Amino acid sequence: MDDLQSRLRTGLPDDALITDPDVMASYAHDMASFCASGTPAAVVLPRTVEQVQHVMRTATALRVPVVPQGARTGLSGAANAIDGCVVLSLTKMDRILEISAVDRTAVVEPGVINAVLSRAVADRGLFYPPDPSSWEMCTIGGNIGTASGGLCCVKYGVTAEYVLGLDVVLADGRLLRTGRRTAKGVAGYDLTRLFVGSEGSLGIVVRAVLALKPAPPVQLALAAEFPSAAAACEAVCAIMERGHAPSLLELMDRTTLRAVNALAHMGLPETTEALLLAAFDTPDPAADLAALGAVCTEFGATEVVPADDAAESELLLKARRLSLTALEAVKTATMIDDVCVPRSKLAAMLDGTAAIAEKYDLTIGVCAHAGDGNTHPVVCFDAADPDESRRARESFDEIMALGLELGGTITGEHGVGVLKKEWLARELGPVGVELQRSVKAAFDPLGILNPGKLF
Repeated sequence: MDDLQSRLRTGLPDDALITDPDVMASYAHDMASFCASGTPAAVVLPRTVEQVQHVMRTATALRVPVVPQGARTGLSGAANAIDGCVVLSLTKMDRILEISAVDRTAVVEPGVINAVLSRAVADRGLFYPPDPSSWEMCTIGGNIGTASGGLCCVKYGVTAEYVLGLDVVLADGRLLRTGRRTAKGVAGYDLTRLFVGSEGSLGIVVRAVLALKPAPPVQLALAAEFPSAAAACEAVCAIMERGHAPSLLELMDRTTLRAVNALAHMGLPETTEALLLAAFDTPDPAADLAALGAVCTEFGATEVVPADDAAESELLLKARRLSLTALEAVKTATMIDDVCVPRSKLAAMLDGTAAIAEKYDLTIGVCAHAGDGNTHPVVCFDAADPDESRRARESFDEIMALGLELGGTITGEHGVGVLKKEWLARELGPVGVELQRSVKAAFDPLGILNPGKLF
């Protein structure tokens, strides 16, 4: 450890290296439950590409593992330290280097906060669509590492669709530039997409070229109450089948609604079994909302409440934004699942999750990016109760198994990390795992980049 810290110091400013055990402990893990974390030998907060290269050259020379981190808002343990590692926190590399209205691109360092970038480009009449729920805290580098999504994915897609190019420091310290700054480009293998979602296991992203869109009109929202989750899901399928293009289409089940009521006293009807929230950012959102509201009524909505302006829209969406906070208040701990299924299977996913909650005698609330089938079942449990903790973990696994049975995937936007690596093997199969490990070995032959994650 002394040799490692001594070598790191030779290429870093004093404030970039942390060796105090108490401070290092604060960098040990992200926000995931049931994910072990270790004790790092050092924490480095670089400010330049050259400093990142120095860390990786040192780690390669000493065969020391490196765990890259952003803001540690992740929910899969992907940023968790392992014993004796170097934690490489990219949060100090937080400059927006360029915004081009002509090219509709931004060039940023990995530590830029999502919301900071969104506001900066909005000032130029532009729009960066990916908006994870932690957007006020999470970093662009972390978003790239886990291929984050958000509320507007139904219309605008996820992070991967906005990453045009990357600068990446490889395990041995070499600098790789992938992708392009142009609107089009198909030269060679798409290494950029390979790094997006790789959870820091292939290289360290130190710069990103991101695609932007023109700022859309202010969106208007509506809320539709349904007597069953199945009816709400049928409405979602009809909305998508008939060609509607909402900028947001979210669903909350009865358990989540009651939790939000208990926390915020919003007066949501206790008889509502599911609440569907939709929004449009089109030139005539009121007309689009009226058409979508008619679909909801056709499929059994008992109440459809459209907003008249942006302020009312935000009020309607407040319940969805409070979902996780409200469910966290139900018990002392939560496990947040991230199973994505085909839209046509959304009702089966929600009904199956409700059955799992009853089987294990647990509170499991579901909020979902309904428009793209990405469900977030939140298992609430008492962390001090061993039996309840066991049931929580078993129910979490059953939810993932249900998702795979319905033709889905174990993660739509949170990543694999430590939490789901056994399930990744089940989803990919032996041939898929073998090939992915081969890719990992090509980029990181010593296996020092974020070991123990994904596989």
